[in-house]
Amino acid sequence: MRHTTSNPASSTGERRVVANVVRGCIGNLVEWYDWFVYAAFSVFFAASFFPKSSTTAQLLSTALVFAVGFLMRPIGGYILGRYADRYGRKNALTLSVLMMAAGSLIIAATPSFEAIGMLAPALLVTARLIQGLSVGGEFASSATYLSEVATPGRRGFYSSFQYVSIILGQLAALGVQIILLQLLTLDQMHSWGWRVPFVIGAIAAVTVMLFRRGMDESDQYKDEAARIAAEKASGTTPSAKRGTLRLLLQYPKQLAMVFGLAIGGTVAFYTYTTYLQKYMINTSGIAPETVAWINFAALFVYMLLQPVAGLVSDRIGRRKVMLFFGIGSTVLTVPILTLLGNTTNAFVAFGLMMTGLVIVTAYSALSAIVKAELFPTKVRALGVGLPHAITAALFSGTAEPLALALKQAGHESAFFYYVVGCSALTLVAALFMPKGKGGTTLDPATDSPTLDPATDSPARDGREDDRDGRELERV
Repeated sequence: MRHTTSNPASSTGERRVVANVVRGCIGNLVEWYDWFVYAAFSVFFAASFFPKSSTTAQLLSTALVFAVGFLMRPIGGYILGRYADRYGRKNALTLSVLMMAAGSLIIAATPSFEAIGMLAPALLVTARLIQGLSVGGEFASSATYLSEVATPGRRGFYSSFQYVSIILGQLAALGVQIILLQLLTLDQMHSWGWRVPFVIGAIAAVTVMLFRRGMDESDQYKDEAARIAAEKASGTTPSAKRGTLRLLLQYPKQLAMVFGLAIGGTVAFYTYTTYLQKYMINTSGIAPETVAWINFAALFVYMLLQPVAGLVSDRIGRRKVMLFFGIGSTVLTVPILTLLGNTTNAFVAFGLMMTGLVIVTAYSALSAIVKAELFPTKVRALGVGLPHAITAALFSGTAEPLALALKQAGHESAFFYYVVGCSALTLVAALFMPKGKGGTTLDPATDSPTLDPATDSPARDGREDDRDGRELERV
């Protein structure tokens, strides 16, 4: 007869993992709420910051400012990624949320274009630059932190909550939008109502900043810091400084992999979660109130799918899940967006948006872990953050203004093929991922692994050790 005994130490460790994941995700939620509020309310505040013109031209102006924020993300990924590798994930996460609060407060308090002229869009750009720095650093630190504190063998599951919190932030932005649309008239929304969500975001960010000060640092970072401290105490020169660009460039194949995996995933993510709102209003002709509900319902289901996909990747490996995204997005993007642009039926629109989001789930749920598993602790945050942020700035941040510009030029469908091209590049990158369950540098035994010359990746991923541990618990 086989019995299993309870392991108090294991239970305590799991509770600690859950607590740290929750702490990391709450801050991530607020940061991405602040980031998405801009996109959700741009249709209402565009006229306040820019000269009167056509609606599409004003939206294009706000979209370009949105893209400017993306251009700061590589700098944020470098500065805060380096900071996280050298001074800790917790400190970097606290700093990033403070910067986001400052950006939201500036937007909320900026007078209109009619009141202060060109200073209004200048302040808007300044705020988005600050928020771009924040988001660039937040992704790096958050992805690294959640991947490091997760339980071996369940890293895909726990790290998937990064996008759960990102989507919750977007849902919170949409929720505030829906409530305000019920309470205020459209004239009030265009006049002053759009400022309310930015005030909410600034207050929430300051609150989270204080909350994050109580987070636990990851064991991987503490072990790396202790190792370097021991080397210094013994008079030995540390083998390499943490979080330096010079050190990062020693991992060219990993950098190329992050670029390849991120390009299609981030473009598809912003297409289906951000641009689609304007697409359904301006192209499909669906009422803004209805579009808000479609977005809210679809994103809620999308959020629930993240841990499912993460758990599946723990069982069958990251490569198969990423291939599902690459193939699905490459083949189905054009049909989905074409059909969506020719329907005014809310249920059909929801179904089409949901189809796209199911495909994107295969990327977003794994976005943190597939990148964090590529790098050792001493350069992980920078390795995850910088190449991802550069890719997001060049391709994701320009996706919406490109789509609007093509629409204004009468070639809107060309944007669909842009998404397809980016997704095809991610498909190619996924084909080069290790087969099976892949490798990781997240576990102590493989933090400084000998890399396979063919894949530049370690052979074990910690799941074997996790299963071995569970076997020892059986009596």
